[in-house]
Amino acid sequence: MSWAGRRWGRRQRAVLWAVLLAAWEAAWGQLRYSVPEELPKGSFVGDVAKDLGLQLPELSGRGARIVSEGRTQYFALHGKTGHLVTAERIDREQLCRQLEKCVLRCELIVEGEMMVYRIEVEITDINDNAPSFKESEFEERISETTAPGSRFPLARAHDPDSGRNSLQSYELSGDEHFSLAVQAGPGGDQRPELVLAKALDREEAAFHELVLRAMDGGDPARTGTARIRVTVVDANDNAPVFSQAEYTVRVPEDVPVGSVLVTVTATDADEGLNGEVKYSLKNEAGTAIFRLDSESGGITLLQSLDYEEGGIYELEVQARDGGGLFDTAKIVITVTDINDNAPVISVRSSLSEISEDAPSGTVVALLHVYDQDSGANGEVRCSLDTGLSFRLEKSFDDYYRVVTARELDREQVSEYNVTVRAADGGSPSLQSSAVLALRVLDVNDNAPVFAEERYSARVWENNAAGALVLTVRATDADWGQNARVRYRLAEGRVRGAALSSYVSVQAETGALYALRSLDYEEVRELRLWVLAEDGGAPALSSNVSVVLVIVDENDNAPQVLYPPLSRAAGSGGAWSGVELAPRWSEPGALVAKVVAVDADAGQNAWLSYELAKATEPGLFRVGLHSGEVRTARSPLARDAARQSLVVLVKDHGRPALSATATLSVLLAESVAELLAELGSAAEAAAPGEPAGSLTRWLVLAVAAVSCLFLAFLLLLLALRLRRWRRQHLLPAQSGALRGVPVSHFVGIDGVRAFLQSYSHDVSLTADSRKSQLRFSAASCCDTLPARPLPDEPAPLLGDEDPAAALPADPAAPSRRSEAGGGAAAEARPKAGPVERGHRAAAVAWRRLRVPLLAAASRRWSRRRRRRSVLPPQAARSAGAGQSGSGSGSSSGERRLCGVVVGPSGLCLVRLWPVRCVARAA
Repeated sequence: MSWAGRRWGRRQRAVLWAVLLAAWEAAWGQLRYSVPEELPKGSFVGDVAKDLGLQLPELSGRGARIVSEGRTQYFALHGKTGHLVTAERIDREQLCRQLEKCVLRCELIVEGEMMVYRIEVEITDINDNAPSFKESEFEERISETTAPGSRFPLARAHDPDSGRNSLQSYELSGDEHFSLAVQAGPGGDQRPELVLAKALDREEAAFHELVLRAMDGGDPARTGTARIRVTVVDANDNAPVFSQAEYTVRVPEDVPVGSVLVTVTATDADEGLNGEVKYSLKNEAGTAIFRLDSESGGITLLQSLDYEEGGIYELEVQARDGGGLFDTAKIVITVTDINDNAPVISVRSSLSEISEDAPSGTVVALLHVYDQDSGANGEVRCSLDTGLSFRLEKSFDDYYRVVTARELDREQVSEYNVTVRAADGGSPSLQSSAVLALRVLDVNDNAPVFAEERYSARVWENNAAGALVLTVRATDADWGQNARVRYRLAEGRVRGAALSSYVSVQAETGALYALRSLDYEEVRELRLWVLAEDGGAPALSSNVSVVLVIVDENDNAPQVLYPPLSRAAGSGGAWSGVELAPRWSEPGALVAKVVAVDADAGQNAWLSYELAKATEPGLFRVGLHSGEVRTARSPLARDAARQSLVVLVKDHGRPALSATATLSVLLAESVAELLAELGSAAEAAAPGEPAGSLTRWLVLAVAAVSCLFLAFLLLLLALRLRRWRRQHLLPAQSGALRGVPVSHFVGIDGVRAFLQSYSHDVSLTADSRKSQLRFSAASCCDTLPARPLPDEPAPLLGDEDPAAALPADPAAPSRRSEAGGGAAAEARPKAGPVERGHRAAAVAWRRLRVPLLAAASRRWSRRRRRRSVLPPQAARSAGAGQSGSGSGSSSGERRLCGVVVGPSGLCLVRLWPVRCVARAA
């Protein structure tokens, strides 16, 4: 390989090492630049963006800035170019007066990345200062007896520049008696000396004028001059002598101003003027801080010392006698550090806001901590207050990072004041602190919460539409839009209609309003759900149950079910009906019952009855709570046949509502009188219809009904006989006595009669083809039983199997069937032909019987007793019938009733005497 190739290879390696060194420094976040001093503001220092590999948008968008130590910021970052530029004029002599290498340090802080890069800028010296002397003219006194070759120290020049631009050489001009010699000091400084080259003669020349020139090494070189006046004096053979060649003193930096630090002493063996010693400082650096007493030699402090600004001061003291002889001594003042500087915390970068869902370890702030003291006084320890959600991590050198120790919760703590404390190692320790204000940004992580688990309210019915019912309240622990709660109703239906047609909720306040007038009789309560939803993204919601109980008001008057509304009353609110009562009724006999209901509830539906008006006061009374109309006394002959009663039905509401029912009671002593009264009632109902036609129809109706009734009785007896034959004859003394249910209302064309319930007993014998039928005159009740359904008729003589109906004990009384027959119908087996015939006969009997059967029977019996034609056998049979034994051991005469119902609803009753003979088996 040629010599040129080897040289080219060395150059490549040098360039490669330089590139690697720059990359290493950039990787460790440190940059080094060098610029001369005295550059104008805004001068280019270095391309930070290029050297760190950062893009310009990243620098501008992430908040990059330059931070320098100290009060003055000498550098700044150009936002558009990414260049490091000077922010102030830099004077190296002012910043680094006693340092050979002047380096300014600053940091580049990238806010968005929480990164810090250290930048060092070396300030190079330029020859901007000329050498200068403390005094432009000074005087030297030399005795004429001084031997040639003697040396006299001269004042030194000072050049604040450094390096080659500093003081380099001295020159002396002006006289042949003197020459210049330059000696090197202990610190490498140059010390000029005046050398006597030729003996002096005061008589020839008493004064000599010299010029001392100091030159630096700049290009161009700068010079400084001083004039020296040499006065030739008489001989002085003893020079002053210091007690020490070098004085050393250590003083703390907090020594008070005006204190005497040290006192130098020099003695002169001469007498008189040549023995008087004067002290002076030869270097001007210490004259601003220290003052030397020329008489006593004491050095006094003029201003406060600061270890951080200067730790060692060297002074040169000269003692000169009156004859011009002198001696020099060196004074070294060492300033010792005390803990007078507290640590300084500088917040290089910090966040003012942080999201509550930020992960653990998120950097919140970047801090720089330093202490100007040295040694243990400059050792700094940093800490955070305990109990916070943050911790402190050391980054590098004096940099710390404040990071989150765990996830934050804004609902618990919305703002943090993080106090960073720094304490040095001095005694006593000095502390400082910095507070970081951090606001936690909200995240929608909390759903609305209602104030109550469930809401309920009582709403009076007939409320005004749009009335406020209640207000639901939900709160959200989040903040801002995430805590804004809006309310709405959940979907639902009430009686087939949408829930939103009944109530609505105000979206902002949660007020619940009724959209319509509520009716207790239609809706007793409303159950709904109210949803509360916040304004986050995504939104969170919760719901609560709301129960609205409708409170009843007395808004419904009683409604009379019986008697029904008459045609003449129309819609006037009066109710009327026609009732039948015999004149021989005893006091307390049930005549009618007013049945009414109230659609309201509770106390508003409690009904009371009272007799408001009557044709004959005192004849009838009305049960207060039952509505039963009973005779208060027995009817008299003078009482009118037609009695009109007005019954007032009143509830217990406030105010009370009422209704009236009009009853027409017909008092009749005989059938003929009854028919006459009914005819007159019919004529009153239809005044245009002829009376003869009405009577004819009544007779035909009674006859038809009687024939039908007799036919059904014959059919019933035939079916019973057939059943008996199929069962091979029952025992002689066995038989079943069944209860015969009755109808309660009968009538046609609007004329209805309220019936009392009577018991009709039928006794059948096993060995006779004749049966016994008895109507009990005194077995009545004043209750209003429920009417059985049409498809479940009540039996006449029993609807169960005869074998099952036989009692175990022959002497046991026969059982009566229930009025409704529902339970027996469920337990009975499948009916046969005979049982089906019995049922049919029972249905026919229930439809054809009339309320006057028992009354007519009693009336007929009275007439028979008056005529005294009843035979003994009939009396004995009647007694047996009253006992209800049904054994068939005796015979007697029985009466069978036939009933005929006419087209106008009037009833005719006829009684046929039938002799029934009961024989033993």
